[in-house]
Amino acid sequence: METRLLPLTFALLLLGGCSARVVKVSPGPLIRVEGQPVSIRCDVIEYGGPREQDFEWEMSREPSSQKIKIISTFDTSYSHQSVSKRVASGDISVVRLKDNEAELKISEVKALDAGFYWCQTPSTDSVISGNYEAQVQLTVIPNTLKVSPQTPPPNVPEGSDLTLTCNVTRELTHPTYLSVTWLVKKGTTSEEILTFGPQGEVVTGAKFARRYADGGIRLVPGKNGVFELVISRVTTSDEGIYECNGTEWTHENGGKWIKIVESTKEMGTVAVTPTGRSLSVKASSSSSPSSSSLQLSPGDTMTLLCSVAADNLPSVTPEVTWLADGRELITMERSGVVASNGSRRAEASPERTEASLERTAAGEYRLVVRGVGGPDGGLYACRVRAFIGKEGRSSGGGGRWHMVAEKTSSPLTVKVSDIKPSFTVTLEASQSPQMTAEPTELACHVTNITQLPPGGRLGVSWEHTTLPGVGDDPQASHTIASLDGSGNLSPGSMYAERLKTGVLSLSRVQPNTFKLRFLRTQEIDMGQYVCNVSSWSINSQGVLLRTAVYESSPLTVRWDTKRPSLNVVAKRIREASVGGATFEMSCSVTTENVGEAGYSVLIQSQDSLESNVRTIMTLSPDNVMQHGGATDPNRRDSLVLTKSGPAEFRFRLAGVQLSDRGFYWCDITAWTKQQPGQTWTKATSSESNKVKIDFQENGPSFSIAIQSDASSVYPWETAKMECSLSVSGSSPKTDDLAYEVSWFFTRLRGGQTTTQVAAVDRFGVVRKMLRNSSSDISVERKDTHTYLLNIYGTQDSDSGEYHCIATPWYLSASTGAWTEAGELMSSRVFLTVKFAVWDSLKLPLLYGAAASLGVGLFSLVFGLVCAQCCCRNTTHTPRSRNKLMDLEMD
Repeated sequence: METRLLPLTFALLLLGGCSARVVKVSPGPLIRVEGQPVSIRCDVIEYGGPREQDFEWEMSREPSSQKIKIISTFDTSYSHQSVSKRVASGDISVVRLKDNEAELKISEVKALDAGFYWCQTPSTDSVISGNYEAQVQLTVIPNTLKVSPQTPPPNVPEGSDLTLTCNVTRELTHPTYLSVTWLVKKGTTSEEILTFGPQGEVVTGAKFARRYADGGIRLVPGKNGVFELVISRVTTSDEGIYECNGTEWTHENGGKWIKIVESTKEMGTVAVTPTGRSLSVKASSSSSPSSSSLQLSPGDTMTLLCSVAADNLPSVTPEVTWLADGRELITMERSGVVASNGSRRAEASPERTEASLERTAAGEYRLVVRGVGGPDGGLYACRVRAFIGKEGRSSGGGGRWHMVAEKTSSPLTVKVSDIKPSFTVTLEASQSPQMTAEPTELACHVTNITQLPPGGRLGVSWEHTTLPGVGDDPQASHTIASLDGSGNLSPGSMYAERLKTGVLSLSRVQPNTFKLRFLRTQEIDMGQYVCNVSSWSINSQGVLLRTAVYESSPLTVRWDTKRPSLNVVAKRIREASVGGATFEMSCSVTTENVGEAGYSVLIQSQDSLESNVRTIMTLSPDNVMQHGGATDPNRRDSLVLTKSGPAEFRFRLAGVQLSDRGFYWCDITAWTKQQPGQTWTKATSSESNKVKIDFQENGPSFSIAIQSDASSVYPWETAKMECSLSVSGSSPKTDDLAYEVSWFFTRLRGGQTTTQVAAVDRFGVVRKMLRNSSSDISVERKDTHTYLLNIYGTQDSDSGEYHCIATPWYLSASTGAWTEAGELMSSRVFLTVKFAVWDSLKLPLLYGAAASLGVGLFSLVFGLVCAQCCCRNTTHTPRSRNKLMDLEMD
């Protein structure tokens, strides 16, 4: 144990020998101002002994003179009698900051406190090493800082500049530095505006940083300690009590700036006079400045003056707007750009001059409107918005603007003598309809126009009154549409759709002639028509105003109404007397009171007069042909429907078959259009007489049968079903005969839900349908008349009824065309998929017996092995005591 402690003790001695005590104080020399507090910090590191260290402070006037004990952290009687009273009063104290850090504090330093200060730490180390004391010099200078602010003006107009002057000086006996700070006090809180110094730098308060960057706050250093702070374009937010702070600094060896003395003086209270308090705006006439009204005649020039006055007018930038009846007429922006809001005056009459606005003197703006008319009368007022701009160096000189006041003058009444225009209105029918769907055109003429002002315009409004007994609301008057002085169309609610589609149109064909045109006149359009012509003028605001309205005499439009009729005649062009021949018929159309029309054609047929009607083909009014749902897709090339004349249509069916026998006719509908590009409107429709296709052909006879090789099978076996067809009568050759065969499956015996399993067409193409079974199927043709269905890997879901359907096709000897015979359906056979109980259970039983036998044999062998190993008779020979002793000694 002792051999292990020796190396540990030696390592601890080496570690203790490597550490050395270090005592440090604040870097000096320290320069402080008389009467100000002084703190000298001392700390010790790399020491031994307890964590909490004690400190002793001493001082001397000179480095070599006798030291005076000042204060200790552990000895209360340590202080010299010359400083004991100051220690007792607390003027001199020591404060422990940490276990290894303390601070000597002098509340009010005196000149006699200048000298050298030592911080000592009594040794607690096992080995003396390092330094146990540190020295710093304290220099005490007199307080010579003086702060002398100038009192700012108590009231400053909004938008002007405010200059804050402050004089900060001190006597330079030691290397100290000055800074000056301006503050504004609002309530009980002072906000720092800007600080200059102590080494020439500028620091702004958070709320004034952007304003300083924009140039709204400028620092002007002067001579002999005079500093000026200029706040440009003050606003009401700049009100408050301004203060000036002077601070003296020292820069110690540690690199820190230390504030050694400061002084704050109140400069004075500044109030900002709002612009709105002194802003005044007056609108007057240049001809009669004292009058509140102005009388003008049409064509005169109107001159109005806007006078703006304010105490700080040079400091603000106004935006001047003239208002006519409360609406903006023209504006001079802050930049001097004039923006007119009555530009429609120039559009209405190019020879008339636009309203103009110009600045004639400081605070005076003149509005001039030439060639006034009746609509220019009204209440005119001048609105002024005063802005104060904030210079913006950082934004390229653009700056920011702040609106400080807005004021509108009392209104000035302007009256313009009203001379009502006069003219005569006549209405005539330039095109009258003789029947429904013909066009109608009415012309409204304006003559004898007098006293229409320059730039005046004409508008028109059309009205219609129905005849008694026509329409749902007889003798009701409705507005068709109107055109105002600018040509804007306003449709009536009943005619909006017809105007939108172009069936109905309004136009101005000459300066004094308006027309109303119906492309296709309807019966409801009969009645009395009136046109109302109005005159329009534009006022000084650029707004169209109606000045007069004159009405024409009513004009009656009517004709003898005749209902449209249509007659269709069908006739046979080519007779189909035998199968495979071509059938052709034509349908001719005759109409009355329909006019220009388009026709849609339906070719329809039925097997007998009592059977269902089938649509074979259709032809739209735009000559688009489509096949009907009853048309076999394989025979569409044999069907043709064409327009053979203006009112004649032909239908052709090539290669007729027995299934084509029956009656055929045309169903034709006449359609009219209101105008090109619009949708068709049905006029009338009619069916033709019926044409019959009837021929006899003695073809072969067919029969069908189905049989299965087994009625029941086991799962996974193959089931086979044979569909056999036979032919009798005039049997065609083998190459002239083909079949379409399909197999169908019903889940339950006699069930109604039948699904198709597979099919083969007459060209030998096989189609298999999706099934709910994992089994597979195939279709094969054994010979010309026999088809076989194979079901591989049968499952229980394949149990059910099966039957086949066949359609024979043969090549007719008389026509040389393939002919479709009637569809044949076989009887039904039922297939049962049996469930083999023994086959499904023999493997699980065999596996279970083998597993039981294996487990029994394993248990028997395992028991014999355990008996031999655990129950054997063994003899234990104890080890001698001597041998045990020998082993332990080894």
